[in-house]
Amino acid sequence: MLLDDQLCFALYAASRAVTARYRPLLDELQLTYPQYLVMLVLWEQDSISVRDLGAALQLESSTLSPLLKRLEAGGLLRRERRPEDERSVALTLTEAGARLRERAATVPLAIGDAMGLTPEQDATAKQLLRLLTANVSER
Repeated sequence: MLLDDQLCFALYAASRAVTARYRPLLDELQLTYPQYLVMLVLWEQDSISVRDLGAALQLESSTLSPLLKRLEAGGLLRRERRPEDERSVALTLTEAGARLRERAATVPLAIGDAMGLTPEQDATAKQLLRLLTANVSER
């Protein structure tokens, strides 16, 4: 079996290339790629539980905790226990976190340009990757 014939290698190489393309854009925002993903979710839904965030990002809370602590220390979000359920932690954007969205608005455009896909190719790629993820996750 040749390396170039392996779908897993094509996925790995594409993921590394895309993440590397994000790096300089996110450096300007003082965010890592995983932190950026957290912020994307919070920009969509300002108040969310850690559990729901983990589900959205397909990450365990043990992986999220250090990310959330750094984002909180950077003044971008607040973590607060919910009064109705002390076990649940709510995440909310701070003013600075909300303002960062404006500065981050150019990131998806720059990445889209770098990928060089037509809208149809973009939609097909997402559809196939979601199907692959669902299929592999089921087994």
